[in-house]
Amino acid sequence: MSPENEPDITPEGDGGAPVYQAQASETDVSRQPGADGDESAGTPERGRHTVHKIGGTSMSQVEAVFDNVLIGDRPKDALYNRIFVVSAYGGITDLLLENKKTGEPGVYQLYAGSENDWAWGDALTNVAKRMVEINAEIFEDTADQKSADQFVQDRIEGVRSCLMDLHRLCSFGHFKLEQHLMTVREMLSSLGESHSAYNTALLLRRRGVEGVFVDLSGWREADQSKTLDERIRSAFDDIDLERQLPIVTGYAQVGDGGSDGLMGIYGRGYSEVTFSRIACLTGAKEALIHKEYHLSSGDPKIVGADNVFPIGKTNYDVADQLSNMGMEAIHPRAAKGLRQNGIPLRIVNTFEPDHPGTVIEDDWEPEKAQVEIVTGLETATEIEIVDQDMVGVAGSDEAVSGIFRRFRVPIVAKSSNANTQAYYIAQPMKTVRRIVETLQRHHPDASVRTRKIAFVSVIGANLREQSLLARAVRALDEAGIELMAAHAQGRGVDLQFVLPEGSYAEGVRVLHKTLVEADASTKNGTLVAA
Repeated sequence: MSPENEPDITPEGDGGAPVYQAQASETDVSRQPGADGDESAGTPERGRHTVHKIGGTSMSQVEAVFDNVLIGDRPKDALYNRIFVVSAYGGITDLLLENKKTGEPGVYQLYAGSENDWAWGDALTNVAKRMVEINAEIFEDTADQKSADQFVQDRIEGVRSCLMDLHRLCSFGHFKLEQHLMTVREMLSSLGESHSAYNTALLLRRRGVEGVFVDLSGWREADQSKTLDERIRSAFDDIDLERQLPIVTGYAQVGDGGSDGLMGIYGRGYSEVTFSRIACLTGAKEALIHKEYHLSSGDPKIVGADNVFPIGKTNYDVADQLSNMGMEAIHPRAAKGLRQNGIPLRIVNTFEPDHPGTVIEDDWEPEKAQVEIVTGLETATEIEIVDQDMVGVAGSDEAVSGIFRRFRVPIVAKSSNANTQAYYIAQPMKTVRRIVETLQRHHPDASVRTRKIAFVSVIGANLREQSLLARAVRALDEAGIELMAAHAQGRGVDLQFVLPEGSYAEGVRVLHKTLVEADASTKNGTLVAA
């Protein structure tokens, strides 16, 4: 590697964590495994190392993460051969973009809606203030805190300057702000992961561990044309996993950003895609996600903490169904890469380090049918279209489905008969109304009806037992819960129940008690197939 292409591993600021910027290398991508576009091509031999992802809520519990995950009572030779991909501290991404639950605007939303309004600048200042507050909470060493604060200032003010310049540029008629908004969104989002990753590497160094800050964000990098695989390979080219502990940003700058960037493609689940590709490209023996809870048989807030069980073991089909319900164990695209490369995924509880968690593998299937999880969507919408012209017409459903694709609306479930199609979605009413208006415009003779519903899904790696559906229907009937529709797929991984609006919690309790608690076979407190 030529001197001008050597990675920058010099500290940023006085006493700063070693920084490994992903810069250009002479790596021959064509000879590397897992090239972009073919996630299983040339699968590398499994290594000795593991790849971990720590979520934002867990990251905020800094001491717990260090005691239970990063260091704890591990001997020195057990500290390495691990790679950690980190999310931003809890709440930071909400401040940078928008609140994921309430929709309250963050810096991005304020900037995207600004004309002469500079409220986004005040919001960015508040982000910097919150980041510095976090630094003050977690750093005991003054030099470390000073270095962390300087890092925040450099990144925040760099972004502020960039956004001001873009705002001025777009005041001319030749440039349109909306054409650059996705790139702005990606740049803002990257601040959160860069902050948490830099701090974590700094804290590790203070505790005698060779933590390395691996920055995939492309910050101030001249070459912005790398693919995700190229950026990862370049970043890890000179890292010695036997002696260094990489702390990697969940965000990775890809291509020219915008709609083709990680966020443009995967939304806010991009960090799991980065995590998955690192595991695949480096040949990890296992991938682990550290969450603040176990992957359990039900929501303890609904069915009771004493009635739920960690699952223990399941397969990627179950993970896909969970994603369909918005209860992601892992982003579907991230799961696809791990699945194709034969890498097991383990979901573990950050606060129970001695618990083995739940292992997800591709080819695992229990011999005996058993329900593993009861979950669903508390509020969803059924859109039903009845059209006599559909009868006997091949492909009549494609025209209707195309309208949902146009609005980029995921379909949770659908059913059809000779003249009726029903689609179940979880979207705001504004989106529902736009879909209905479009359906009526393109199918003027059809009757389109909507109604709010609750959607409960019973999920397991093996549900191929006829009595399960019958028992579920009977239990709902005995509980006095109206069953509006039920769907059972031949693959035998989920049973879906459409219930009246407001019936979600009771439906989950009834089905969990009937299909999980009554049949539960456990080992060391973990649900297993008997």
